[in-house]
Amino acid sequence: MKFELNRDQLLKPVQAVSGVVERRQTMPVLANIQIAAEGDRLTFTGTDLEVEMVASGEGRVESGGEVTVPGRKLLDICKALPEGAEIVAELKGERMTLRSGKSRFTLSTLPAAEFPVVEDIQVQRRFEIPQAMLRELVENTQFSMAQQDVRYYLNGLLLEVSDNRLRAVATDGHRLALCEREVTLSDVGTHQVIVPRKGVLELQKLLSDEDTPVEVALGANHLQVRVEGLQFTSKLIDGRFPDYERVIPRTGEKVVEADRLRLRESLQRASILSNEKYRGVRLELVPNALKIQAHNPEQEEAEEEVEVGFDGEGMEIGFNVNYLLDALSALDCETVRMDLIDSNNSCLIRDPGREDCKYVVMPMRL
Repeated sequence: MKFELNRDQLLKPVQAVSGVVERRQTMPVLANIQIAAEGDRLTFTGTDLEVEMVASGEGRVESGGEVTVPGRKLLDICKALPEGAEIVAELKGERMTLRSGKSRFTLSTLPAAEFPVVEDIQVQRRFEIPQAMLRELVENTQFSMAQQDVRYYLNGLLLEVSDNRLRAVATDGHRLALCEREVTLSDVGTHQVIVPRKGVLELQKLLSDEDTPVEVALGANHLQVRVEGLQFTSKLIDGRFPDYERVIPRTGEKVVEADRLRLRESLQRASILSNEKYRGVRLELVPNALKIQAHNPEQEEAEEEVEVGFDGEGMEIGFNVNYLLDALSALDCETVRMDLIDSNNSCLIRDPGREDCKYVVMPMRL
């Protein structure tokens, strides 16, 4: 196996696939990247058994073959070489030699036969969506995923495909984020998959703000996304996602409208003196104003007051300030609407002019 290519032709695909490669592995081959050379195509694959990334590129292949080499070391070599450098890679026995100018590197290899590859994902649904739209859906909801929850189905993101609509939902049991977009689908019927946390974060890195279409395939146990020379595959969480529709309040008895940035800045300032562990803030709602209070075990206090559109009976309610800030940061609007019922019920946060993104935050006792 021998091929020649430009440093940038090697760096881009290696960088793309090495994100999923873990440094500490139970199987040594999983710390490696698989390289396959055939014709004038080079294919690079990285996996941790949960997520697989395949990147393809061009190169001048003198003799084909496939092998696996240490992923991090190959990436570091590519980064260290000067821009525009020509690289010749050659496999001799159990060693791969990389030559560029007067530099020479010899890497250990493991056989490609030992490398686990996802073959057929048994596609059940397939559709195309602009990658900017898919990125938006993921970005606007992923922060609400649980981390290492015993309810394993919460440690991921729900993707729900139904009649010409794609919806992303995440919840950790204390807050919920829902975002949906209209997409053109050839077949109908609802299909739900739960993408694990690592898969969601890698997918987010992969997608850009461009409107080029990405192909999404939903399999029995996998999600696959193809975009611009890259193929991303993630295992799915086998579990039943909670009935999220039940926890979304329809409309609140108390409707508050506020300047989103002003409210966010006030909450950020108040959060400085909140309890570092519980992050609680108290909101006091009075006609045309929202008072924010925070205090901590050191007897320090912060108070803020924000002008809001509200005309009704006042109330007090406590929240984890980080949950409110995450929701306000995800929205892209000047005015934000908060629907409240009482101090024991969840708050619904959204853009008053749109219905496609909703954030639910449960109250906390202070």
